[in-house]
Amino acid sequence: MPETVLRNVRPWGGPAVDLRMAEGVITAVFAHDDDDPRSQTGAPYTEFVDGRGLLALPGFVNAHAHLDKSWLGLPWVSYGGEATTEGRIRHERAHRDELGIPSVERTSTLLKRMVACGTTAFRSHVDVDLGVGVEGIRHVREAVAAIGVPVGLEIVAFPQDGVLRHPGVLELLDRAAAEGADQVGGLDPASIDRDPVGQLDALFDIAERRGVGLDIHLHELGELGAFEYELIVERTRAHAMAGRVNVAHGFAIGDVPDARQRALVEAVADAGVTITTVAPVNAPRLPLTALRDAGVRVGLGTDGIRDLWGPYGTGDLLALAARMAQLAEWRQDEDLEAAVRIASSEAAGFVGRAKHDLVVGAAADVVLVDAENVQEALVEAPERRLVICGGEIVVDRLSGADSTE
Repeated sequence: MPETVLRNVRPWGGPAVDLRMAEGVITAVFAHDDDDPRSQTGAPYTEFVDGRGLLALPGFVNAHAHLDKSWLGLPWVSYGGEATTEGRIRHERAHRDELGIPSVERTSTLLKRMVACGTTAFRSHVDVDLGVGVEGIRHVREAVAAIGVPVGLEIVAFPQDGVLRHPGVLELLDRAAAEGADQVGGLDPASIDRDPVGQLDALFDIAERRGVGLDIHLHELGELGAFEYELIVERTRAHAMAGRVNVAHGFAIGDVPDARQRALVEAVADAGVTITTVAPVNAPRLPLTALRDAGVRVGLGTDGIRDLWGPYGTGDLLALAARMAQLAEWRQDEDLEAAVRIASSEAAGFVGRAKHDLVVGAAADVVLVDAENVQEALVEAPERRLVICGGEIVVDRLSGADSTE
């Protein structure tokens, strides 16, 4: 059984330990001691890696990606279209084919960029519509296989152009779920489909029949968005889907009066609905402290990167976690660490894992950075010196090797 021992690293800035990894998981964690035979000996095939006392974090989890949309790797694509959700949908539909989107090549380029930044697991929304059918899901899965890195992947079959307003999309979502998609998505049930009850009832029906989760984009603001939160909470309870329904973006919870917000946070927590954010600078801010205090699980994702919706994005989830913390006005050490945990260990459930941390039994996903502590790592976003994914070294800037190049 091939194994790796990562010696002399400081998980979460704590005392130095050695991590033993085999078959893609962490099998032992023990205090670093050069006199301990476990730090020096192993089977003939054991690889020993000197972590040089660097700070160790779990691999980052991108809880809201669009791996099928990026034009990264092509010559610069100037932004166009109208600055509305509908306008951007039309613009993307008009121009994606000429850019070869979706494709294995484009998605592979994006994946390599993000793995190089330490992201080792993804929940990716993948467009399912009358134009591409379910082919985008195939492209994303093939891209993951092509890069040769054992990243974690959950697929959301995503109806970017609406669910009910285009006959046939609902059947495609059902097919995607039947063929292995982990989640079915939704999008602004009121403003896109003009039928919030109809869209949500149809999506929950698929989820119940196919045994998949739901991940619903909700951009709508104020009382309309709050009403849709209530519809989602109501159905989550009725279908006994606690922990299996996510609201992506969910701006409305940050766009209502305080008393209304407290009631929504309590309802979301009680129903076991989760929320993912992309830390946008131009939208109402989620009440992250209130959500955390209520026990609502929050995930962080990059959204689209260099796509027909916008030219921004680097793929660095650690830098994005710093922006999230700033928007939440977090300054205390415990809050800064919480931001990094949102981007890593606390996101296990968003990629179908029971645990995702530097502990025995977790996936052997490790990121090393040169930082005094977690707080400095967050605000500096230093170079990822080593990235291990599924027990395999995929970025090694300690010795100069890098399999993502």
